[in-house]
Amino acid sequence: MLSPKYIPYILKQVSRHPARSILTMLGVAVAMFLFVSVQALQRGVAEATEVTGKEVTLVVYRENRFCPATSRMPDSYARRIAGIPGVESVVPMKIVVNNCGASLDTVTFRGVPRENIASITGGATILSGSIEEWKRRGDAALVGETLAARRGVKVGQTLSAAGIDVYVAGIVRSENAQDQNVAYVDLAFLQGTAKRGGDGIVTQFNVRVKDPARLPEIASAIDEEFRTDSEPTDTRPESAFVARAAHDLVQLVGFSKYIGWGALAGVLALAGNAIALSVRDRIKEHAVLRTLGFRGGLIARLIIAESAALCLAGGAIGSLAAFAVLRFGNFSMSVEGTSMNVNAEPVLIAIGLAITAGAGILAALLPALSASRRQISESFRAV
Repeated sequence: MLSPKYIPYILKQVSRHPARSILTMLGVAVAMFLFVSVQALQRGVAEATEVTGKEVTLVVYRENRFCPATSRMPDSYARRIAGIPGVESVVPMKIVVNNCGASLDTVTFRGVPRENIASITGGATILSGSIEEWKRRGDAALVGETLAARRGVKVGQTLSAAGIDVYVAGIVRSENAQDQNVAYVDLAFLQGTAKRGGDGIVTQFNVRVKDPARLPEIASAIDEEFRTDSEPTDTRPESAFVARAAHDLVQLVGFSKYIGWGALAGVLALAGNAIALSVRDRIKEHAVLRTLGFRGGLIARLIIAESAALCLAGGAIGSLAAFAVLRFGNFSMSVEGTSMNVNAEPVLIAIGLAITAGAGILAALLPALSASRRQISESFRAV
């Protein structure tokens, strides 16, 4: 361990070459900004696509269809699904998106029957407006918090996308990524307004089951029920449905982890180079310190502490910048009407700082070991 009395000495060493120190910290900051952003992206995808034992919702989609515009089923299927043992409730949905491909600014309209709106938004918090206002107007929408912030709309204003204009009756906050990026409207309104609407035609059914352990069994029973119909179905747990819809995007995000590790390699290279130059410039000074009684181990710890301080400063700048951009940018990725948030959590800052401190220590080991083993006479001759 290193005594706190050496902190002024460490800070002085960091500030002796301001240009080199600032450039090193900025390089580390850029690398950590990239690393934290990649981690946030991966967290958002994992939360949206990982199946858990507590999941109770199945999504019934038209078989061999992907974009919501191509999934068309009669809403009469709801009665037959409700009759399958183990099913607790069924909500038919009409979905319209302004962009079916991968996008950072997709607006998703979900039409639900008026009597089901409370069950759909049961886990959400109404930040402004009310469900009562939604029920009073046929063209009203309950808009997810992230979508409202991204489009800059408030209660009482109009949200327009995909040829549809709706009145914002409420803004809701939910832990579910799908609820944060959609506008819930009346099913009949959306069926009548959408270009490919049609009375009695819906995009999907959200099925709530009584026992999470029976999800696979009930999904198979639903698909078997409609196997010989003109519109056969494909039923999956909600998170698995999101993962299938965003398959290509999930693979791309999975590849991004290598970018994150590359950023860490950059931190090691930057810190290692800066400390190696610093140690080379101070060979004579280290010889004087050894003459004054400083042991080799103490000099090594001082060098390591200097490297850790440089990396921590840069890591703090990069991590905080990434956190601020992601938190206030309200970024989310959408594809085929499903959404995945790019989450910015405070724990990412702690992770970024811990990683940069570790990288700083690792980068300084070789220069510190070399300095600690150099003999006094050798140090004076090297000057």
